[in-house]
Amino acid sequence: MNIEDVAEWIKIADDDFDSAQILNQAVRKHYEIICYHCAQAVEKYLKGYLEYIDVIPEKTHNLTYLNRICFDKDNRFIDIKTECDFLNRFANDIRYPHRYETKEADAVFCIDAVKKIRNFEPVCNLRNIVEDNKNDTVE
Repeated sequence: MNIEDVAEWIKIADDDFDSAQILNQAVRKHYEIICYHCAQAVEKYLKGYLEYIDVIPEKTHNLTYLNRICFDKDNRFIDIKTECDFLNRFANDIRYPHRYETKEADAVFCIDAVKKIRNFEPVCNLRNIVEDNKNDTVE
C-alpha cells in the first residue's frame, strides 16, 4: 500500500464531490453532470479503499463491481450497496449520446449518497489515516 496513492484517490474524490456541489448551487443546473461527478467521487473513494488494503481492481467505472470487491474484504460495504448501484447509472454512460433523462431528484439522491459514503466508517477511517499521515510528514 502506498499512502500517497491512497491520499491522491481521496483528494480526487473530494474534488469531484466539490464540483458536484458547486454545480448544484448554479442557477441553471445540469443534473446529469452533477450525478456524473457524484459517481466519479464514489469511484475514487472505493478505489482509495481498495488501494489501502492492497487490492488493485481492473480499470473500471462500475461502482457495483467495485463495491462488491470491497464487500468481499469487509461486509460493512453492504450498507452502501443501494447508493453504489444507483450511482452506477451515472458512472460513464451519462456522458454520451442517447442518455436518459436526469431529474432534480436524481441529483439530490446522488449528493446525499456521496455524503453517506464519505461518512461511511471504512471510508471515514481511511480519510483519518490519510490526514494523520499528512500531519506526521509535516511535523
